[in-house]
Amino acid sequence: MPHTYEVEIKSLLGSKENAESLKKGLKKRYPETKLVGQGRQLNHYFNTPKDLSPLAKSIIELIPADKRDALKNVLEHGQKISIRTRDADGTVIFVIKASVGDDTSSNGVKRIEFESKVAKTLDELDALLLASGCTYQAKWSREREEYEGGGMHVCIDRNAGYGYLAEFEKVISDESLLERTHADLVAAMKDLGAVELAQDRLERMFAHYNAHWPEYYGTEKTFTIE
Repeated sequence: MPHTYEVEIKSLLGSKENAESLKKGLKKRYPETKLVGQGRQLNHYFNTPKDLSPLAKSIIELIPADKRDALKNVLEHGQKISIRTRDADGTVIFVIKASVGDDTSSNGVKRIEFESKVAKTLDELDALLLASGCTYQAKWSREREEYEGGGMHVCIDRNAGYGYLAEFEKVISDESLLERTHADLVAAMKDLGAVELAQDRLERMFAHYNAHWPEYYGTEKTFTIE
């Protein structure tokens, strides 16, 4: 199974009014835009152990046969791997993201991604990862609306800690198209008046949340980091 590559750019919206303005702008600029999903998510991030073989052994039986080679490849060859579990309105998903080039796997713009639904509860899946040498990095909660239009996927989130945030995303299978795809997303965002959240600021926000996540997880509290 070939890799998929995720090109994703974040924009910090701040207020509900800005989120509503972006939704109106999407529908005006791309009349075919449609809401394709909405709901609540819990996302748990893990610190990755040096030895991933216990994790691979534990998780492989939960993954469909046609996805196992892709999982093994990411675990064996991925750089700066980020491991996550997700509960999206009762659907539990195992997620791995690995960096492409100098990007980080947690928040980078260009990444290899792997995800698969699993027949476990979130607590059961977390327990399996913890037993395999992973440790919790942070737990995140959010409300999400997902839109498709203009050849891209746009998520508008209300995140604990961050507040309103938009993610502009395209997923491709050809690594040679990463830079072109990134340029296309930047152009679309500019057209919509959305400003890219700088990577250094995003990393500071991420670090602050990780250090204080119990204060924010499952709440509507937010913070501001410049």
